[in-house]
Amino acid sequence: MTTHAQALLPKGGKAHRVYLLLCDDIANGRYAEGEFLPGENRLASILSVSRITVRRALDALAADGWIEKRVGAGSVVLPQHRQETKIAANFATLIPQLVEFDQKTTARLLSFSYNLPSKSVAAALGLTKGQRIQTAVRVRLFDGEPFSFLTTHVPEEIARNYDETDLATQPLFRLLERNGVEVEGADQTVTATLAGPGAAESLDVAVGSPLLSIERVVRDASGRGVEHLFALYRPDRFRIEMSMTRTGAGKSRQWQPVIGAQDP
Repeated sequence: MTTHAQALLPKGGKAHRVYLLLCDDIANGRYAEGEFLPGENRLASILSVSRITVRRALDALAADGWIEKRVGAGSVVLPQHRQETKIAANFATLIPQLVEFDQKTTARLLSFSYNLPSKSVAAALGLTKGQRIQTAVRVRLFDGEPFSFLTTHVPEEIARNYDETDLATQPLFRLLERNGVEVEGADQTVTATLAGPGAAESLDVAVGSPLLSIERVVRDASGRGVEHLFALYRPDRFRIEMSMTRTGAGKSRQWQPVIGAQDP
């Protein structure tokens, strides 16, 4: 599915926001395949906008293949084939699973350069003033559909051991290991963000669409930062899950993640 009609809606305008909200509802199963959306008047009331605004958003949804508008019946949700390729990861084992995804998916290298890092990246990697990094931007695809937008930063002395061809064909984690880097651990945060123009174009979503954001700093056995990753994932094609169990007794009873839990 492409998203061309929504581009005709003013960015940040009410119709554009309604379009994004309904896209998210459909992608996340709140409105299932074959189900009718609420009528224009009902949607206008729910979303506190005019009926004209709702109609413009519905026209864009129909043009982009999310719904079919049926005269006298309403708007019915069409099959969303993208959901068939949705990837799931267990939060407790997220890093090794993401490495496995690198091996099972394909990547498209968008840019490859050497430059000075931003202050935040330099601090995360523990670099001194003047130290350069290699920056690469890639889109990762599963079954030919984009699901992640990756920006990696690696200290120059490590990155000189591989080139653009290597990075376009092999996971970065494997390239680091191939060149003698002994990865010891990583710090990782998961949050949510909105798609900027570059990520939106590469992931085939609208600017301002919600994305899952993962930031990771990988360190070697000496504690040196060897990779900084900033990854954006489409929530309709990737999700993070966690299995939990109750442990302890009495007032000390608490929830703990189940390490090694299998994804469905």
